[in-house]
Amino acid sequence: MKRILILEPYYGGSHKHFLEGLQENVIADYKLFTLPARKWKMRMQLSAPWFVGQIKTLPVDERHFDTVLCSTFVDVAVLRSLLSGVDGWNPDAKVLTYFHENQFVYPQRFDQPIQHQFSSINFHSALVSDGIAFNSVYNRDSFLAGCGKQLKAAADMKFPGIVEELSHKSIILYPGIEFSGIDKIEWKTSTNIPVIVWNHRWEHDKNPEHFFLALELLEQRGVDFRLIVLGQSFNNSPECFAQSEEKFKDKILHYGFVASYQEYIKLLSQGDIVVSTSLHEFYGISIIEAVRAGCYPLLPSRLSYPELFEEKFLYGEDSLSERLKVLIEKQCRLSHETARAMTNKFSWESMQNFYSEWL
Repeated sequence: MKRILILEPYYGGSHKHFLEGLQENVIADYKLFTLPARKWKMRMQLSAPWFVGQIKTLPVDERHFDTVLCSTFVDVAVLRSLLSGVDGWNPDAKVLTYFHENQFVYPQRFDQPIQHQFSSINFHSALVSDGIAFNSVYNRDSFLAGCGKQLKAAADMKFPGIVEELSHKSIILYPGIEFSGIDKIEWKTSTNIPVIVWNHRWEHDKNPEHFFLALELLEQRGVDFRLIVLGQSFNNSPECFAQSEEKFKDKILHYGFVASYQEYIKLLSQGDIVVSTSLHEFYGISIIEAVRAGCYPLLPSRLSYPELFEEKFLYGEDSLSERLKVLIEKQCRLSHETARAMTNKFSWESMQNFYSEWL
């Protein structure tokens, strides 16, 4: 059985769920070293030497691994250089990096300077990895484009073939999703007043202002709806969330984060339409979960969404409110069969063999 070492310096949220699903669905002998999901910039800069220190705590005869799997919060170039001097380390271990995100297109707040060192860490990690996988075509293409742009900025240095080399060792692997919990929820079969769901982080890159503006336009036109707003909030969450909680108080079925996954999927199952207005999305697990629960997706025609869903589920600029109005009037909740057909390809059952081969 293959021995696989997993190094994850941001062990929380989607990163944690991904690794839990991987271990449950892909047979191997796993060893994990992790750090809590906070201070991501510090993790990118310092987790590699910390992980090497953890590996050195293992007995020498337990330091031999066939594969090392890192996330992009690991500086893999530093990691490999430090591992070369560790007693008992297997120099032929295959080192792989999984890109949940890349720093080339992560949106900066207006008051934050662009910090190129983090995209450079991603670039160097990809260079020294034996294989790199991305959770979407959009993620891969934006990463490769960012690498090319950064290399062209060095006018007095030439780097022929590097982006092509990265492309050749890249593959697309959707992060498998465990749907068994959602599939056990009682299916909603009737709708009186359609329920709109928002289930994203309460942060600027999810563009919540556009979502709530669309709801205001619906209300002005006399369109009735109910509202479920989920997702994790933060101290600096956009003001529109507090304002909208008061503005739509007569329409709200739920507003705020729920710690229980069971409660979360129960709320998803009450929805009819799930909306994204994201300016930043490398994949879209929250949308796929809502679709599995029966919500009709209404998504911007950008980022990862066009590769995941058919064009009829996408909207163009400034058309969100009108599209919502049409869906509400038609009561467009998905059938049980349609919801499963749209999401089966994202399940661990569908993805596990691809991961097994890659690892």
